[in-house]
Amino acid sequence: MNLARIVVLVLAIGAGGIAALLAGRSDPPQPAPVAAAPVPKLDTVDVLVARSDIGVGHSIGGQDVQWQAWPASAMNQQYIRRSENPNAITGLAGSITRAPFGSGEPIREAKLIRANGSGYMAAIVQPGMRAIAIDISPESGVAGFILPNDRVDVLLTRSEKMANNQDVFSSEIILSDVRVLAIDQTVEEKGGQKVVVGKIATLELTPRRAETLALARRLGTISLALRGLTENAVNKNKDTEGERLAVTERLNVVRFGVATAITPK
Repeated sequence: MNLARIVVLVLAIGAGGIAALLAGRSDPPQPAPVAAAPVPKLDTVDVLVARSDIGVGHSIGGQDVQWQAWPASAMNQQYIRRSENPNAITGLAGSITRAPFGSGEPIREAKLIRANGSGYMAAIVQPGMRAIAIDISPESGVAGFILPNDRVDVLLTRSEKMANNQDVFSSEIILSDVRVLAIDQTVEEKGGQKVVVGKIATLELTPRRAETLALARRLGTISLALRGLTENAVNKNKDTEGERLAVTERLNVVRFGVATAITPK
C-alpha cells in the first residue's frame, strides 16, 4: 500500500471519530417519559339551583331553576337532589321566595313558601302574627327611607284637654321592634328631585299588638321610628303589658254623662 492511500485512510478514520464524538455531545440521551398521574374523579350530585338572581316575593317557575352538578363533599341536607326528587322543578312551581337567591345558589325549601293560591302577603306573615296597614306621610315615615324587612318603633302623638281647656300634647312609643312587611312606594316630584315616598306601611304584629295599634290610630297621630340594623332587639315583637297600658290606661268611656276609666282586657 503506498503512502498516499495510508494518509487518506488515517484522515478518514480520524474524521469519522470526530464526527461521532460531536454527534454524541449534541444529542444527549433523552430521559424516559414519566407517566402522568391519573386525575382523581370528583364525585358530584345533581342539585337544583337558581338559573339567575331571584328576588323576594318571586313566584318560582320552571325557567327560574335548573339542575347542576355539585360536589358531593359540599352537599347540604337542605339541598334538593335530583336522585331523591327528580320532579322537583314541577313540584316547586308557584312557590314564593321569602328570601333572595343568587345565580347558581342551591334552592332550599326553607327559603320558599307554598302559597297554595294565596297572595304573597298572606304567605310571608309568620304563624301567629297579623298584617296591619297604617297610613304614613314623609314626616311620619322617615322620609321614605323605611323599606320592607326594616324594624321600627311605633309612636303615638295625641292631645289632651286640661282643666283650663288648654290642649297638652304628648308622645310615646307604644310598640317596639316591629317588622315592616311592605311599603307602598310611589315616585313624586319634590323640589325638582324625584324621591321615593311611602304612603302605606304594612306591619307584622301579634293579634294583641294589632288591637293596640288600631286603638292608637283613633287616639292620635301614628309615626314610625326606624331602628338601626345593629341594634339588639329587646322585645322581639312580643306583647308587653306596658305597651298596651300606654294606650289604654287613660281611656275614658262616657255613659249617660258619666266618664269612667277602663282598662280593656
